[in-house]
Amino acid sequence: MSKVNSRRPEIYSISVSAGGLLLMAAALSSCVTESGTQSKENDLAAAGFVVRPANTPARQAMLNRLPPNKFLTRTKGDNVSYVYADPVSCKCIYVGSQTAYNAYRQARQQERIANKQLWAAQTYADARWNWGLWGPNQFSNFDGPWGPGYGW
Repeated sequence: MSKVNSRRPEIYSISVSAGGLLLMAAALSSCVTESGTQSKENDLAAAGFVVRPANTPARQAMLNRLPPNKFLTRTKGDNVSYVYADPVSCKCIYVGSQTAYNAYRQARQQERIANKQLWAAQTYADARWNWGLWGPNQFSNFDGPWGPGYGW
C-alpha cells in the first residue's frame, strides 16, 4: 500500500506538468494569432484604410453580416471602396479606396517576395549539410531544360 501512495505524487506531478505544457501551448498559439492579426491591421492602416469600429448595436449587427477577414467591394458611381471586416480582433471594419487597396496588395507582394528570398537564403546556408550521404551527385552536369546559362 505504501508503494501505491508513493507513486501517486509522481503521477500527479506528471499530469500537472502535462497540463502546464498544454496551457503554455495554448497561450503561445494565441500570441501567434494575435501577432498575425496585428500585422494585417498594421498593413491595412499603413496602406490608407480607415478603421470604423462596431461601437453601436446597429454597427455590430452589420459587422456580423459581413464575411470575416475578406475584402468586399462597394461601387458607387465611379468610386470603388474596399471593406475588410474583422469581427474578432478589433470588432471593426476597414474602409479604403482603390489607391489604398493597391498599396496594400503591393506591400503584401513585396512581403511575400522578401519572405521567399529569406527562405531561399536559409535553405542553402547550412554548412553542415552533406550531399555525399545521399549518394553520388547525379545532377552535377545538369544545366536545366534550356542548357547552360539560363538561370540554373
